[in-house]
Amino acid sequence: MGIARSLDISASGLSVERVRMDVISNNLANINTTRVDGIPRNPYRRKHVVIEAEGDGPFASVLGRVAAGGGGVRVAAVEPDQTEFKRVKDPGNPDADADGWVLMPNVEPVMEMVDLITASRAYDANVTALNAAKAMQNRALQIGSGQ
Repeated sequence: MGIARSLDISASGLSVERVRMDVISNNLANINTTRVDGIPRNPYRRKHVVIEAEGDGPFASVLGRVAAGGGGVRVAAVEPDQTEFKRVKDPGNPDADADGWVLMPNVEPVMEMVDLITASRAYDANVTALNAAKAMQNRALQIGSGQ
């Protein structure tokens, strides 16, 4: 695998982690949203990012491409989390049912923060790999020019 290809792989990782951080930020921003599109009793549903290796086909062929110097990742989808909504007793809320229960988003702030830290660390790792590849490329150019 060439150094230029390693730059592409790190760039794909950076893009995926940026999307993950955007989705996590959106989840945290909507932690108290009890109505989506103006529909009562329709709370925000947490979303998560599905990541896949670049290239299609069965696992063995993807693995073969990676071993042969391919690689990289991409966002396959941003899907809603199908876990149950939380129920909170709040009779004064306009979105409460007849018994005073309000459906709240299925967003757990602690889980989102752990995911955000993980995405941030993965982003940092990709930046480090990108910088290492750039440094190797620059060193190779210096060797070639006799410096």
